[in-house]
Amino acid sequence: MEVVMPEPQIYVERTLAIIKPDIIDKEEEIEDIILRSGFHIIQKRKLQLSPEQCSNFYAEQFGKVFFPNLTAYMSSGPIVAMVLARNSAVSYWKELLGPSNSLRARITHAHSLRALYGTDELRNGLHGSLSISSAEKEIRFLFPEAILEPIPTGQRARDYLNLYVKPTLLAGLTALCKEKPADPL
Repeated sequence: MEVVMPEPQIYVERTLAIIKPDIIDKEEEIEDIILRSGFHIIQKRKLQLSPEQCSNFYAEQFGKVFFPNLTAYMSSGPIVAMVLARNSAVSYWKELLGPSNSLRARITHAHSLRALYGTDELRNGLHGSLSISSAEKEIRFLFPEAILEPIPTGQRARDYLNLYVKPTLLAGLTALCKEKPADPL
């Protein structure tokens, strides 16, 4: 009897999610909704942005009437930034968020996250990337160490292991065997 393992899923799309300062106390509740909606939380961090960092993050909004209020709001307390992954992550996250104006969201998308947690157009509770390219840029901004390229599988993974990992392991294990330390750790 042969056991057939399912092919590992590769998440071809990632997006950025931010829980904004005024609803940080709802973090666990929101994460539960995210996970139940089919997303995987790849990375997560809690941080507080300075007004300058907020200005850089929202640079495309510069010059708009609400820009000063936005940077003040986003730097007013800690945020939770998360990298979410799944197929069509950007569009599914935008759908789960609902319209950016929380008041409109309550009318047109009553079960969306912004309808549930936002208070008005500015304090809408959560941030979501608008496109794949903006998601990549925003993820790099908040998670500079993140690897955004797809993880290799199959022959590409075997080639990578043979080329980079096996020689390093072989050299390290050979040196360890030659030295035979009393405590190898």
